[in-house]
Amino acid sequence: MKTMLTNSLTFKSFILIAGIFWLASGCANTQPAVQETQQEDTTEKVTEEDYKRAESLLGQHTNSLVYNTTSNMNWQDDDRITYRQTVPGGAEFMVGDPSTGEIDKAFNHEALAQTLSSLTGNTIDALDLPFRDFSFSENGSKINFTANGTIFSCDVDGLNCESTEDQNQYNRFTESLSPDGSKVVFIRDYNLWMRDLASGSETQLTFDGEKDYGYATNNAGWTKRDAPVLIWSPDSKRIATFQQDARNTKEMNLVSTAIGHGELQQWKYPLPGDEHIFMVERVVINLDADEPELIRLDMDPDYQRSTITDHIAGRDGSLLDAEWSSDSESLAFVSVSRDHKEAHLQIADPNTGEVTSVLDERQDTFFESGINSISWRYLKDSDEFIWWSQRDNWGHLYLYDANSGSLKNQITSGDWNVREISHIDEENRVIYFIGSVREDGDPYFQYLYKINFDGSGLSLLTPGIANHDVDLNFEAGMLVDKYSTPDTPPVTVVRDLDGNELMELAEADITELVEHGWKAPTPFSVKARDGETDLYGLMYTPTNLDESKSYPVLNYLYPGPQSGSVGSRSFRASRSDKQAMAELGFIVVEVDAQGTPGRSKEFHDFYYGNMGDNGVPDQIAMIEQLAERHSYIDIDRVGIYGHSGGGFASTSAILTYPDFYKVAVSGAGNHDNRNYTDAWGEKWQGLLEETEDGTNYDNQSNPLLAENLKGKLLITHGTLDSNVPPYNTLIVVDALIEANKDFDMIMLPNRGHGYYSEPFMMRKRWDYFVKHLKHTDPPKEFEFGNL
Repeated sequence: MKTMLTNSLTFKSFILIAGIFWLASGCANTQPAVQETQQEDTTEKVTEEDYKRAESLLGQHTNSLVYNTTSNMNWQDDDRITYRQTVPGGAEFMVGDPSTGEIDKAFNHEALAQTLSSLTGNTIDALDLPFRDFSFSENGSKINFTANGTIFSCDVDGLNCESTEDQNQYNRFTESLSPDGSKVVFIRDYNLWMRDLASGSETQLTFDGEKDYGYATNNAGWTKRDAPVLIWSPDSKRIATFQQDARNTKEMNLVSTAIGHGELQQWKYPLPGDEHIFMVERVVINLDADEPELIRLDMDPDYQRSTITDHIAGRDGSLLDAEWSSDSESLAFVSVSRDHKEAHLQIADPNTGEVTSVLDERQDTFFESGINSISWRYLKDSDEFIWWSQRDNWGHLYLYDANSGSLKNQITSGDWNVREISHIDEENRVIYFIGSVREDGDPYFQYLYKINFDGSGLSLLTPGIANHDVDLNFEAGMLVDKYSTPDTPPVTVVRDLDGNELMELAEADITELVEHGWKAPTPFSVKARDGETDLYGLMYTPTNLDESKSYPVLNYLYPGPQSGSVGSRSFRASRSDKQAMAELGFIVVEVDAQGTPGRSKEFHDFYYGNMGDNGVPDQIAMIEQLAERHSYIDIDRVGIYGHSGGGFASTSAILTYPDFYKVAVSGAGNHDNRNYTDAWGEKWQGLLEETEDGTNYDNQSNPLLAENLKGKLLITHGTLDSNVPPYNTLIVVDALIEANKDFDMIMLPNRGHGYYSEPFMMRKRWDYFVKHLKHTDPPKEFEFGNL
């Protein structure tokens, strides 16, 4: 407002002075001027060369310019470490020996490439071998790996290879492999079947499965797969799973775009407030008997909920919140209430189906059992369990008696978080875990610690203010620590279990990346809307930044509540297209606002029951503070964008704060969570309730804000988005039409949820901000891939 007033006074002063000057020069002179005043062209042009320079900073052009990064760590039987390391032109496999500090190539890459080329008939590059993992055999004289379904055993000199067809192949997308690698379980006609990998023989395990009442069904509405959901016992003789009851659950429908009849996709997809949602009836199947035996646990059906995600299936298809005892004779699991507020730990006898209640915890908002992953553990040998809770506002570990359910002691405490358990040494009663917020610096940096069961002996094992990516090998007594920050490249070292550095494996080299024109994002901290709470984010500026100029702002956001905007604090050569967009003449900013995880429970709970908040007031406070620090930030030209939850939040932002945000690009947004999966809305907004003025979900509904639109809005969605169905966008479109508002829309035919980085969508996003924030025409139909 101050800027507008100043400009107004300046304009009035100019008119007054100009009038006086005209009178003084002789107003009686009516002869036309012989010269026209030349005005400077102040248009902010954005050229095709600018777009090409921006494209050059995308990941496909920058990732390969970082050398000596490490991945695919494997510990060998002799405690040496093999890993894959990037080099100019590709990657090489290395082996490090912590006992001597020596590092060498694991084998002759050039010779092996030639040998494999001859064997397969395909041209194979020495720096792009067709495998990512291998193991040594015969005292290190041979390497073994699998490539394209064939098992190879080759001399380390690469000259001789033997190959056999992998008889133990299985389809990881549809089958679950036993721990001993001997058998798989899969779904056929709503029932579970088992196949012996050696013989190929199949055994039917269940017989009463039917449509919408099948076993191990991998459907949460917003995501679905063909693989079964189950957890194997350690001895591979039992599986724990469920029979999913979706018989009364309502469907979601999508139709493909094509000439002729579209193809209908229909599947079960419950919504908040539905009377019937997914229920699971827990079962154990004992496989070791002559005939497989199904044991139905003696309990009521559970809501299909987990303590940390919106599904009960992990990424590998494992059943979440379930854990077998080390002797495979007990199954511990956690039932979660429909509103996600209550978690109930129980232990089942897999032989009888008897279930014993152990612990019940309830939160006022929502219960979670970890930050990175589920972090409760059942310890049958000592009749104890370790429980993760935020009951004191921070994520900490508690030791309980498994028989009585009574608390023995709190293990960790303080204003910091245990994020996840890495390993438990039951014999020595030591826990290794990933934690954060305890050290100086960015509170999102993660570190490895250890602590005794009784709470004594807390030790930091990965020193150095950075984000630490840890690969712990307790049996070897060592760990690999790869540490970095958003603006410093990674260093990979080996440490012992006291944190002492044994050797350095690699230090990343970004020389070529910098020569390419790369620029690191700038970490910053600001205050939240309350003026007290610290927030942390990243800022991206053009590589040719001229601080005497003025640049519009682009605010990227993902509001959570299950994650924040910034993501990993580790080094990245590119973070999506944020630096690329900065290269077009923008300041791009992102911050983890209140309402996102990783800090205190209070911080995460901030807008529980009011998802329409989206943390946007914190985003605005962040931009205002950065504008005060940096004169080149033009706070009168602010755009906002995001995808999925960010699509919801960016639309909400321009409708709620139309005088601050001038332009928004919204992708695949869940614009009213009554139209999105039940597990999501009911966790973060609460169970749907009718109120005197509507419902408790009205405060998060973008369609109800449509009449507020002032700026430019591009709203997009894929027509086959099975995660956030496209009706979520169409209800906003309908409301905008009803309000007689101008907006732009792109419906991408036959696309699912993940079109954000598709070249066409990326170009349209860039073009939209260039046109409406820089007020100039972008290069017409710029085509990526012409560098």
